[in-house]
Amino acid sequence: MRIVCLGGGPAGLYFAILMKKANPAHEVTVIERNAADNTFGWGIVFSDKTMDGFRSADEQVVREIEENFRHWDDIDVHFKGRKITSSGHGFCGISRMKLLEIFQRRAAELGVKMVFEQEFQDPDEYAKQYDLVVGADGVFSVTRGKHEAHFNPRIDVRTCRFIWLGTKKKLDAFTFAFKQTQWGWFNLHAYRFSDEWSTFIVEMPEETWLKAGIDKFEPEQSIALCEEVFADLLDGHKLISNARHLRGSAVWLKFNRVLCERWYKDNIVLIGDAAHTAHFAIGSGTKLAMEDAISLAGVLNSTEGTVPQQLARYQAEREIEALRLQSAARNRMTWFEDIERYVHLEPEQFAFSLLTASQRVGHDNLKLRDQKYVDGFDTWFAQQCGQPAKPMPPMFTPFKLRGMTLSNRVVVSPMCMYSAQDGMPGEFHFQHYTARALGGAALVFTEMTVVSPNARITPGCAGIWNDQQAQAWKRIVDFAHANSGAKMAMQIGHAGRKGSTQRAWEGIDQPLPSGNWELIAPSSLPYIAGVSQTPREMTRADMDVVKASFVAAARRAQAAGFDMIEFHAAHGYLMSSFLSPLTNQRSDEYGGSLENRCRYPLEVFKAMRAAWPEDRPMSVRISAHDWVPGGTTPQDAAAIAQAFKQAGADIVHVSSGQVSKDEQPVYGRMFQVPFSDKIRNEVGVPTIAVGNIFEADHVNTIIGAGRADLCALARPHLSDPAWTLHAAAQLGYRDVSWPRQYAGAKLQLELNIARASQLAITA
Repeated sequence: MRIVCLGGGPAGLYFAILMKKANPAHEVTVIERNAADNTFGWGIVFSDKTMDGFRSADEQVVREIEENFRHWDDIDVHFKGRKITSSGHGFCGISRMKLLEIFQRRAAELGVKMVFEQEFQDPDEYAKQYDLVVGADGVFSVTRGKHEAHFNPRIDVRTCRFIWLGTKKKLDAFTFAFKQTQWGWFNLHAYRFSDEWSTFIVEMPEETWLKAGIDKFEPEQSIALCEEVFADLLDGHKLISNARHLRGSAVWLKFNRVLCERWYKDNIVLIGDAAHTAHFAIGSGTKLAMEDAISLAGVLNSTEGTVPQQLARYQAEREIEALRLQSAARNRMTWFEDIERYVHLEPEQFAFSLLTASQRVGHDNLKLRDQKYVDGFDTWFAQQCGQPAKPMPPMFTPFKLRGMTLSNRVVVSPMCMYSAQDGMPGEFHFQHYTARALGGAALVFTEMTVVSPNARITPGCAGIWNDQQAQAWKRIVDFAHANSGAKMAMQIGHAGRKGSTQRAWEGIDQPLPSGNWELIAPSSLPYIAGVSQTPREMTRADMDVVKASFVAAARRAQAAGFDMIEFHAAHGYLMSSFLSPLTNQRSDEYGGSLENRCRYPLEVFKAMRAAWPEDRPMSVRISAHDWVPGGTTPQDAAAIAQAFKQAGADIVHVSSGQVSKDEQPVYGRMFQVPFSDKIRNEVGVPTIAVGNIFEADHVNTIIGAGRADLCALARPHLSDPAWTLHAAAQLGYRDVSWPRQYAGAKLQLELNIARASQLAITA
């Protein structure tokens, strides 16, 4: 093949090396705008695992990199005058210039033609001359720009400003430092990459940057300020910029998050930052670029078919990993952007929150890397919860709300069973809820329990609109209290415009073929246009009736013995429909502004709170993101949570979506946890996190990092009612109570797990 690489950075050079190594007959040319010894940035970071992956692609390159890198295991977090160290991370740093020298030398050995200080021509002109054009020309790619409509890049310019500097201060660990100034917080990402040099990246929210007047600084002034702020870490060493061509505030950059929908067009392909970027907070941009090169070279040298067919396979191979790494980088990046959210935390929790911010590294992984660090953190966390000074998984620490104390942080989510007759919970409900109460979770929620027959989602929904239903619930609650340590919570709600539908297994969200009841909503808008029944817009009289039914439901829940009740204002049901601008189009005092949209739900909530015993907690569930343009945003959700906090909510159950069929949620592990994190740490109210939480490690990480106070798990509890007890056994945590009738099973399970672990070690 005749190949031209536009861009002589790590992506283009490494790809050229791999192609020539695979087949010396390939003619490969690399064109670079800059001189061979001209580069922006200082050091590059790879993990030990990354280096192992590169080894099989080209042993010689890896050997040379290893001869020149600086290895370290520790991460130091400097915060509020403390240094907290976590070890076992296995990183290596190398000078970007040294890496390019290694690549250039290896490429020359293999016969790659390298042309420096030459501007690129039109990529389409190269496409006529070569079999393949590789756009390795970085975040501001000319190649991508020529066919922007085709590649369809999603470019998100982020909110922080950063400056990339170097210093001869020899750092012994990957160093994060946070300094409070009169203008706001300054963040530092720093690491040593050679015997003499360290990278020193100073970052801050743009608001802080502007308050400090840095937008009017010359580079020398910016450097002097950074030296002053981080003087205690520099020990008299100077900071140096290699961006000599930039003047004024241009040395301060904003990160461009790039992801292309398509990575190739005919015989033109994008790799590295031209196709996708990963924020430096996770240090994986060069890793991604080199892995792109490995994948692209592999498909081109081993796959039959046309070049476009081969390029399609390349994108298919790489896209998932790029998205996964970008997601982790985004999580860590936004943590730094929202630094003001976390500075109230104690240094121990602040550092743990930072270390786990990517969601790729959690409590378990940190423990494998550095058990001493995690044991120390777990001991500190347990002490904050009033427990003895010894390691204890965060998920098994107690938590108190008003007069209710929970034995751990695991919650059985509200899950509709659609199995009631005329709202009456039956034998299925008794078995379902009591099994989960025996299973170790500290708090068990009922399904959304409705306040009237016309408040049901389906004919199978459970109710609390009469005393007979309350007595049936009391039987369940009494059994749970008598036979377990679980507390019981009733979620109380009204379906609104999403009512009068078939049971989930008959046709989810589909209207009943007959026997429909009247629906009410804040506005006369069907849930699914042309399919769903159209609700009637509520009058003030309707509001009074509904409020009275919610208050009556709260009183019946008290009579049934529930420890807590929850006001359901999420998922597009009646109260949620008032809160969202997508579903509330009223022109009176209950519509329009966010304050007006909150008015009626708050009125009902306050009436319930007044009827509910003072010593028992009350929660509210909200949808923190409608996932639709023009809908509720996380920022709106924080304001909504603040309003409910002031109205007496003890904890906010943070969910998202299900308000509109036009929603486009971004799914993933723990995908709704960031909403809980925002509300808990910005509003200052306890939260329950939900959303694809399914491992004990997830719970320990979320609780330990302060992203929520409780974690609600749904499907895991359907498949395993004793999920919490099994999690304790897997973690080796034995100080958890099983039903005394099952004591033998506890011992057997713990022995089996210990035996399996020993066999795995000796295998």
